[in-house]
Amino acid sequence: MRYLCQDETRLGLKTETGRVIMAFGVKPIAPVLWKRDNFWLYGGVEPVSGWHFCQEYDHLNTQRFQQFIDALSDQLGDDIALIQLDQAGAHVTSARSVARQLDSRLSTSS
Repeated sequence: MRYLCQDETRLGLKTETGRVIMAFGVKPIAPVLWKRDNFWLYGGVEPVSGWHFCQEYDHLNTQRFQQFIDALSDQLGDDIALIQLDQAGAHVTSARSVARQLDSRLSTSS
């Protein structure tokens, strides 16, 4: 039995804006590029041993979370894991899919 904690974070680039020294009453003109390059890093860690598993995805949604759970399941093999999740929408809506996957794994192993 393994206990894992899981979360995801968005990482990316954003144009930094800051103060510019100008003469009194003159407004600075500077290009602002609001286009952002982002990606999501999904990860799980076992606090007791320090074992961890991470994957990079382009979105945070139910489909990507299911892909992460499937990949995590492959990494764990036959180990049983209890995963602590937060209440993100991707986690809540995919709970049925995870339960179906678990049911199918249990029925095929019997």
